[in-house]
Amino acid sequence: QVQLVESGGGLVQVGGSLRLSCAASGPRFRRYAMGWFRQAPGNEREFVAIISSSGGTTYYQDSVKGRFTISRDNAKNTLYLQMNSLKPEDTAVYYCGASGITTTSTRQYDYWGQGTQVTVSS
Repeated sequence: QVQLVESGGGLVQVGGSLRLSCAASGPRFRRYAMGWFRQAPGNEREFVAIISSSGGTTYYQDSVKGRFTISRDNAKNTLYLQMNSLKPEDTAVYYCGASGITTTSTRQYDYWGQGTQVTVSS
């Protein structure tokens, strides 16, 4: 079992940057593909970026390509999301998830964190 705790959210102005972290418990973190997802009020949870268990494969939602970078440090059991050039439409609760396969489908994720709020003001 994996427990996930996100941090790093907050209020930022348009064009600003934030770095989200997701700390995982347990020795099996390195076996899981990981993803960042977000959910705005009234919307379904959507994938933002995913990374394979080794970190060798990444995939991004089109709207964040070139602005966001997902990475992981398996030695520290931590997942990251560097977010630059933030836009108001990036405002949402951001969640990290762990899956046995590298996938963008939320249904394939077995474990979730509690979420961290990101608000981008214009």
